[in-house]
Amino acid sequence: MLKIRLSRGGSKKRPYYTIVIADAAAPRDGKFIEKVGTYNPMLPKDAQRVTLKVERIAEWLKKGAQPTDRVARFLSQEGLVKWEHGNNPNKGQPGKKAQERLAERAQREQDRLDAEAAAKAEAEEAKAAAAAAPAEEAPAAEEEAPASE
Repeated sequence: MLKIRLSRGGSKKRPYYTIVIADAAAPRDGKFIEKVGTYNPMLPKDAQRVTLKVERIAEWLKKGAQPTDRVARFLSQEGLVKWEHGNNPNKGQPGKKAQERLAERAQREQDRLDAEAAAKAEAEEAKAAAAAAPAEEAPAAEEEAPASE
């Protein structure tokens, strides 16, 4: 399968891409069939960052070459292909392990709150029981003292 994709050039932190027609199995910066354009992301947005050989790209599209997502954006600006923004609603959600940890943490918090509520209820119950039954007073002094005759 043929792909229309970016091949990176330029030095470290100074990217420069050529738009190439390559086999899908070929490495990103490896063997390609034809150069059909360039992309320089270092230029300001109002400058001409992308240059395309529109006729050659149209021929390769007719032959069945598939553009990558980034190249499809460039081609859609020229009207060669229709590009839509992808929608991945699950992208922002945490992973499986993180969700498990979150559920475990929520369960521990709920157990702690339940234990606190139970302890508070016990304390209230004990306080109510103590208030309802008056505390026993010390036995009368007469009983303790020896009879004096």
